[in-house]
Amino acid sequence: MPHAPADTEAVTHALRQHPVLSQLDDGSLSALPAQLRLAHLDAGATVGDADTLATQLGLLARGRLIWCRSDGERGPMLAAPAWFGAGVNPPAAGWRLQADGETLVAWADAATLAGLAERHPWLALFLSAPGAAAAAEPGAADPHLNLMRTPVRALIKRAPITLPPATPIRAAAQLMREQRVSSVLLVEDGHLFGLVTDRDLRNRAVAEGLDTARPVIDIATVAPMTMQITQPGFEALLMMARHNIHHVPVMDGDAVAGMITATDVTEQHSTSAVFLAGDIHKQTTLDGLVACAAKVRGLQKHLAAAGASAYATGHIVTAITDALTTRLLQLGEAQLGPAPVDYAWVAAGSQARSEQTAKSDQDNCMVLDDAYDEAAHGAYFKALSTFVCDGLNACGYVYCPGEMMAMTDKWRQPRRVWAEYFRKWVDTPEPMALMLTCVFFDVRTVAGHAALLDGLRTDVLRRTKDAKLFLAHMVGNALTHQPPVGLMGGMFGGLFGGLSTIRSGEHKGTIDLKHNGIVPVIDLARVYALAAGHDAVNTHDRLAHAAESGEISSQSVRDLRDALEFLSALRIRHQARQIAAGLPADNYLRPDELSNFEREQLKDAFGVVKQLQEVLGQRYQGLRR
Repeated sequence: MPHAPADTEAVTHALRQHPVLSQLDDGSLSALPAQLRLAHLDAGATVGDADTLATQLGLLARGRLIWCRSDGERGPMLAAPAWFGAGVNPPAAGWRLQADGETLVAWADAATLAGLAERHPWLALFLSAPGAAAAAEPGAADPHLNLMRTPVRALIKRAPITLPPATPIRAAAQLMREQRVSSVLLVEDGHLFGLVTDRDLRNRAVAEGLDTARPVIDIATVAPMTMQITQPGFEALLMMARHNIHHVPVMDGDAVAGMITATDVTEQHSTSAVFLAGDIHKQTTLDGLVACAAKVRGLQKHLAAAGASAYATGHIVTAITDALTTRLLQLGEAQLGPAPVDYAWVAAGSQARSEQTAKSDQDNCMVLDDAYDEAAHGAYFKALSTFVCDGLNACGYVYCPGEMMAMTDKWRQPRRVWAEYFRKWVDTPEPMALMLTCVFFDVRTVAGHAALLDGLRTDVLRRTKDAKLFLAHMVGNALTHQPPVGLMGGMFGGLFGGLSTIRSGEHKGTIDLKHNGIVPVIDLARVYALAAGHDAVNTHDRLAHAAESGEISSQSVRDLRDALEFLSALRIRHQARQIAAGLPADNYLRPDELSNFEREQLKDAFGVVKQLQEVLGQRYQGLRR
């Protein structure tokens, strides 16, 4: 049956806007719509069962889809143009893909996929082989970024190989050879004591000429980082990327359940984030780190092409920044000597929230142990912080325009001074203090002694929870960032179907997705977290906890999270197009880059943000002076 002209037009537009399929030649693009089976879905309809999604590739041509679990939990949302199904992201157990409003889906069967793959071999970079997908059990095809929904349990390939800590090194090596494993867990009386890898055998035993009759615990990594069996595989990837580790014990409560390796994770993942982080930790020069950092743009482009959510992309890109920061600190300490007192290197802003993109400057600080003495230790920490900040700048993370960096003396202080900073900011919420809280209330330890920051944050959140006047001023400050809808003056003008664009200057005719779309959501989530005294830093996580604390309704949380995901994904795709064209990435989107449907979605997202800004503003209006 011939397709309706409007449907054909929607499918053609989706194909030409899709980050991967748009790279097909004109002949293939023109012929493909006629080979696709179209399906109209009403709100709430299930797109397909596990068998369908494992054997057919779906193209979302109009509308939105959302991953839902049988217990009602909602997962990431897909917005047109997006693909799903065979070779991309079939559902994990318990999940289904559901229409969120009226939706048009175009299905490509195995024969169509096979023909495309034969004519365009490069599609194998983004899709697993159609034949393999069809033959595999549901969920067995390469799901690319399905790690968001795949539990660590599914990545375990065998029962754990364990030994008592007192086992001789030689016996441990023999067992690893017999079992063909690269690591062994040291367990006694059901408790995990340590982890030994083939690298430990090489570097800590053989290279050191150690007596192989000694107990294997002597060369082990004791108290290794672990994952719980129910955690998402995505979190295992981030742990490996951030800490440059390739083996992670998996626990079921207090019991050892198994082991996963970097290979287990990257077999399920379409990017090389773990291996890029590994390369970073191998570098011994700044030039080497700069070369590694240059790959972040390509990483973001590939993540966009693979359909990664903005939430996942932010975490992965930020993990690389963390790895670069950690390696710079290691190189700095190798040059200057070990730190004379404990310190925490703290990321602030988007890095702290794990929301970075390829376009990011640096915001950071240092919290020093109270044993710090300026006369004795000042020169060392000045040199170390300058080395790291200069290195980050060379790697593309430009200096903060407001100098909110650890190399600035004011932001490199003992814990007691930071405690006084926060006390003054909360008790005296004047304009400069409010501006600083937007940076330094979003913080996370990247390297060093996390306890220096953890206790400080606990004290601060206890103070902000009941500071109504401070929160009222925070709300007023947050309302200075307004979504660009319905504004007929100021810096915006020239309505584009209800969207206000910048009226003059270098970015005339564009919308600033960051400052007038994403930042307002970040500001709202920060207020919710501070009002509840919750320690979450990532914006999605803060919103989730805001519903638990009653700061905002569950429906409003879903609306805000969907709006944030859409706005952030739009920015990432915009930057990916700029990167592909060899242009510097920015946050300024021209509305004519979007389809009519996308513009409607953008207006809806801005409308949600504006409405919740107004609600929060009214709640605190009487307290602001």
